[in-house]
Parts: sequence; C-alpha cells; structure tokens
Amino acid sequence: MATSATKSDTPLIETAQSVTVITRNEMDVRGVLNLNQAVRYTAGVTADQRGGAVGTRYDLFALRGFSVPTFLDGLKLQDSPTGYAVAQTDTSRLDRVEILKGPASALYGQSSPGGLTALSSKLPTDQRFYGGINTTGGMFDLYRVDADVGGYATDNGFVRYRLYGTVNGQHTQLTRTGSRRFSISPAVTFGGNGPTTLTLLGNYQYDPENGTYGGVPLVGSLKRASYGYLPRNFYDGDSSFEKYNRRQGAITYIFNHTFNNDWSFTSRGRYDDVKTQYRSVYDMGYYVSDDTLARSAIETYERTHNLAFDSQFKGKIRTGPLQHTLMFGFDYMQQSATEVGFYGAAPDLNVFHPNYKMAIDPMSPWVNYRTDSHQVGAYGQDEIRWDRLILTGSIRNDWYRSHQVESNYNSDSRQSPSQITWRASGLYHFDFGLAPYISYSTSFQPQSGAVSSDGGKTMHQAAPSLGKQLEGGVKYQVPGTSILLTATGFHIEQTNVLVAVGNTGYSTASGLVHSDGFEFEAHAEPYKNLMVTASVSFQKVHDDSTGKPLMQSGKGNSSLFVFYTMPSGPLKGFGFGGGMRYSAKTYGGEASYGSVWIPQYALFDGSIRYDLNNLSHRLHGWTVAASVRNLFDKNYVANCLAYASYNQEFCYYGERRNAQASVGYTW
Repeated sequence: MATSATKSDTPLIETAQSVTVITRNEMDVRGVLNLNQAVRYTAGVTADQRGGAVGTRYDLFALRGFSVPTFLDGLKLQDSPTGYAVAQTDTSRLDRVEILKGPASALYGQSSPGGLTALSSKLPTDQRFYGGINTTGGMFDLYRVDADVGGYATDNGFVRYRLYGTVNGQHTQLTRTGSRRFSISPAVTFGGNGPTTLTLLGNYQYDPENGTYGGVPLVGSLKRASYGYLPRNFYDGDSSFEKYNRRQGAITYIFNHTFNNDWSFTSRGRYDDVKTQYRSVYDMGYYVSDDTLARSAIETYERTHNLAFDSQFKGKIRTGPLQHTLMFGFDYMQQSATEVGFYGAAPDLNVFHPNYKMAIDPMSPWVNYRTDSHQVGAYGQDEIRWDRLILTGSIRNDWYRSHQVESNYNSDSRQSPSQITWRASGLYHFDFGLAPYISYSTSFQPQSGAVSSDGGKTMHQAAPSLGKQLEGGVKYQVPGTSILLTATGFHIEQTNVLVAVGNTGYSTASGLVHSDGFEFEAHAEPYKNLMVTASVSFQKVHDDSTGKPLMQSGKGNSSLFVFYTMPSGPLKGFGFGGGMRYSAKTYGGEASYGSVWIPQYALFDGSIRYDLNNLSHRLHGWTVAASVRNLFDKNYVANCLAYASYNQEFCYYGERRNAQASVGYTW
C-alpha cells in the first residue's frame, strides 16, 4: 500500500501511477545511511549526482531526468531560494520511503514533472512497551548509535509515546573532511484506538560539520590530464576554512477524526526552522598551469522559517452501481528566508603538493536578500469504482505569491501566479491479479527571472513552468503473495522553461523539455523468506533549447537485490544476499572538447544478518549485521557539470568501497 499517489489507502495494485515503496526492512537489510543510498535500486533514478562525498549533506538525485521535491509526513520540505539551507532527514528515523513518479501537482501543488519523494516518520504504535538500540561501526571511521523506545504512557494505551535519537559521524572519502550529527525525535499520540487521535511529533537535528561540496576538475578525473588522474581522495578545499553547520528543528501535528464508517477528517501541519552556515574553498574547474588549480571562496549565512498545513475530508458514497471515494482538501505553505553571502578569490592549489591551510583574503558581499512566499491550494478527488474498473479524477487550483528584496543590488521582485492542475486515470483489476492502467497528469513550478518576448523592450516576471505526462502500464500481483510486478511507459513534457538570451539579463519562456521512457520493477517482501527488488529503466531526456539532454540526466538504470533468510536448520535466522546496480551513461554538459558523457558503470553490494536468538534463548532480541557498498571498490566518475562557456568543468567521483557492521538489541 502507498499513500502518496492518492492521499488515501488505495492499494498499490489499484493505483494508476508508478510508485516505488522502500520499506524500513529493506533499508535495514541494505545498511542504508541516507536517502541517496535508499533510492539507488529504484527504476528511473539517476543517483548520486554529486558523487560519493556530498550525500551526507544533501539528497541529490534525479527522477525521470528531473530534480524532485521531498515531502515528510505529507508536508513539503521547503528548500531555500538558493539551496543551502535545506533540511535533511536522517533515514534511520523513517518508517518508509515512497517514490511517486510523474507530475503530482493535482494533490500537492508546486512540484516537479519527474515526481516527488514522500517520507514517513516512525510514530507511536499499538504496543505496550518496545524499543531497540543499534550500534554501527565501519570504514572511514564510521560510528553510529541509534536508539528507539516507545509504548503506552497510560495503562489503557490512550496516550502513547515514542522517542528516537541518533549520534553518528564519519570521515568522508575525501581527505581532511567528515560529518557529525546529533538528532532527537520525540512523538506522543493521544486517543489510542478511538475515533479521534492527535499525534505531536518533534525533531531537532544538529550537524556541526557535514563534509564538503567540492569536486575534482574534469581533466584529471573523467579525462586524463598531462600528469594522469587525481586520486579519489583528492580534496580541493581548505581544511582550516571549510565549514558547514546546520541546525534544524520542527514540530508537527497529525489529527485524525472518523465520523462513521464512511467519512473522516485529517489535518496535519508543521513548523520548521533551518539555519546554516556554509564556508568553503573550491576549485573552479580549470587549471592555471599543468598542475595548479584555480580556486574561489564562498561564505553564506542562511535561515528559513517554514509553515505547512494540509487538511482534507474523505468519504464514500454510492450512485447506482458506482462507488465513489471522495476527498476535498485545502493546504497552505509559507516561507520566510534570508541569506547574507560573500564571495572572493582563493589561492591556487598545486595538485601534487596541496597546502590546505593557506590564508584566505577577505571576501566581497555577494548576496543579501529576504524572500517571503505563500501558497494556497484547494483540491478535490473522486475515485470511482464499478465492479473491477477504477476511474480517478483530481483537480486543484493554486495561488502562489513571492516577494524578494535584494539589498546589495537594490532589486525588488514579485510574482503571484495562479495555476489549475489535474489528473485523470483508469485502471482495471482482473481477478487473477493483472491491472492495466493509463493516466494523464500535470504539474507546475514557479520560476524566478525576467522574461521578454519583444527583444527586451518590455520585461515581466517569469511565469511557472508547466509539466504534463501521459503514462500507461500494467501491474501484476501474484494472488495471495507480496510479489508485485510493474511495467510502465511514459511521455513527459515541460513547457515555459526559461531560455537565457545571450548576456542580456533576461530570458524567453520558450524552453521545451521532454522525457520518454520505459520502466520495469519487481518487489517481493518477504516471500518464503526471500526479499527481491529488481528494476530496469530506459529513458531519453531532451532539452529543445540546447538540442542536448538535461544536464546530469542518465539514459537509464537497472538493479537487482536479493536477500534470503534460512528458515530452519543449524543456520536458522541467518540471512545473506547482495545486489548489482547498473547506471547507463549520463550527460554532463558541454566541455571545451564537446559533449561530456559519463561512462556506464556497474557496482555490487553485499549484506548479511543473523538473529542470535537461534544460538541461545539468552540472546533473544540480539542481532548482528554487516553490509558493504561497491564491494569490488570500482573506481568511477558518478557525474559531471561542464560549462564550456564559463570554462568550468567539474566532476565527482563515486562512492568507494564502504563496509559497516552493527550489533542491535530490540525488545
């Protein structure tokens, strides 16, 4: 079952849209530490867009060729206007991850043509007392302690609680850089199993340091330099200057009320505060001599205050032979964001004899802005069932306002677009498990920038880009099992995309991007002690304004992960398995020598797990596990960003072999 596609409890087999569900068990078996790692076995994903080092700071991947937003507990995690003060959710506090593919603005408002990522937090459960503690250690000095405890706060379970926390850290694969995190998430639910429940969920996360955002020059990584290739642990920054400090806090409420067997009301809201200090020296993607890199320095202080609410009535009615599942909703988002930034030159770096403690000259003011934005949305949906035919229609109207004041350049910009988006689909669920479907959906995304259609004589604020998708496919669930197969074909178009006009400072809204592809996924968890995840995707993403694909979009991917647990015998409870993930070639932009294509690569992972209760009853609740990513330590470039017009060409090495082991106790 997945709730992201319809905001209801429609089973996956009856959902006329492609959705991938990554369960808590799958994440535990694979040893997942962040969202970038969690989505690697999903069809249509271009993973690790900034390589193996940046995944601890941001979740950077593309879906069907497009960057996608993230929703936590049904509410959007609002990014900052310039993208530094971005919240990151530690995956160990999640119960599940859903990847909803294709436009979803009809239910969620401003979103990407590629889809969205929906995260669900661990919440109090109907158990009197439970908990667990897990300790993990591994390569690159990895350490983690995760604790989770919950139960009844009252004898009858009317009040329930749960408290999760983690302390973790690790050096990155780049020399002299690392990350540390402290996070705590308390939750309490009032109402027990009654018709009315209220859950309050808090979170505070502090990242005193979080790796680096830098990379390596294209020449010396993807392309051989005169001296050969840079090592995978090459660091382009300055350890005495490097800083990324993030503090994020949030409070969420989830209210549910059931009127009767047919009608219910749900409301949820969240306030979050994200504050970051980012300071870095990074290479400019080119050399000033054969072995010396040009570098720049940047420093920003950014903070966002975000509000989000979503409320809906759901009900069931009948009209003759038709059964309707209705939903009427209203949501609201608000953000206040500020940033003060500085930029300047930094000393060049000799790649053979790097000095990581050079003096950095004072920088000049770069940006100083304040942005206030609001979004109001009203939506409705009707799921109509007639025998085994399911027709779904959704429609929504959004009103969006944004006001940004930039003090350094004395600029003041406003935009207030409104947009109607919709979705329509049909699916027929045969009694033997087959479910063919077809759907059409739309999306919109606000854009910033000046637009002119008359050569610069008159200019206006950019209108939103619009997305639309036609998707058709077939699903098959083996009756009485968890085995679900999905095959999907899709065509996406994004219009009104901004296209820069030379160095004039304005754009035209004439851009067109289209993405065409095919995806296949298979999931079984668990089935006769066997967990299987398999996927294959082919996609072609084309930007008509450049005649090239979208930068950092791949041609497709495929993967297979299998994990088997011994059901009996002397090794009962011992689980073992592994996976292969393949990425087709990816477009990385235009370099001085022409188009940049990152070669295809295939990687292998492995996992083992053992329930120690099978050794002795005195070890009941104890589990040991180990996992390794990139088992054979393949040396590969994960992605590149090449801008020939600016003489800047960056690349990012993929994650090196990374092994970890853990010991856990649950009760």
